[in-house]
Amino acid sequence: MISLKNQTIVMTKAEPFVEQRKRVGIIGGTFNPPHIGHLVIADQVGHQLGLDTIYFMPDAEPPHIDRKEAVDATHRLKMVASAIEGNPLFELEEREILRGGKSYTFDTMLELTKEHPEIDYYFIIGGDMVEYLPKWYRIDELIQLVQFVGVKRPNYGTDSPYPIIWVDVPAIDVSSTDLRKKLELGCPVHYLIPEKTLTYIKEKGLYQDDK
Repeated sequence: MISLKNQTIVMTKAEPFVEQRKRVGIIGGTFNPPHIGHLVIADQVGHQLGLDTIYFMPDAEPPHIDRKEAVDATHRLKMVASAIEGNPLFELEEREILRGGKSYTFDTMLELTKEHPEIDYYFIIGGDMVEYLPKWYRIDELIQLVQFVGVKRPNYGTDSPYPIIWVDVPAIDVSSTDLRKKLELGCPVHYLIPEKTLTYIKEKGLYQDDK
């Protein structure tokens, strides 16, 4: 303690500086094609949880989907890139496409956590997918690598044997499957797919009915 005339200054020990860990959300999928639902979910989760970044991570070959149903990975990467352009919260993560083969979340997250041990990862899934988590590849190890974030869906419960952060997001009843059908039939999909993405789809002739 130091006394200077009419005031007293108390010297205290400085608190150690603790660097705040970066928080990154990941939304994976085939994005065949990406649509407004993907963007709203990512944006809502990112802001509600105060995440620093949201990675959009297209898969190369999802274990549960017939790969013939998806357009080429190069097109899906470019569609996602065009869809997220302009939002500083969003980034494109290409590693599953570049790695190729079956895209197991455990393998990807093991790579990411080893490369970036200073980051906490939040893996975003729809409420309809939560019941399938017990069937995910090496799920018991995966939950040690990520924090799952569940997006609430009507008619789906929130019970799970795994720790999940639940988030309310405005319900948007749109799916890539339905959009592919609309595109094949030439139906309008404005506002359901970002305009830059839709322009790319039309330029490349994707999802056209060749019959």
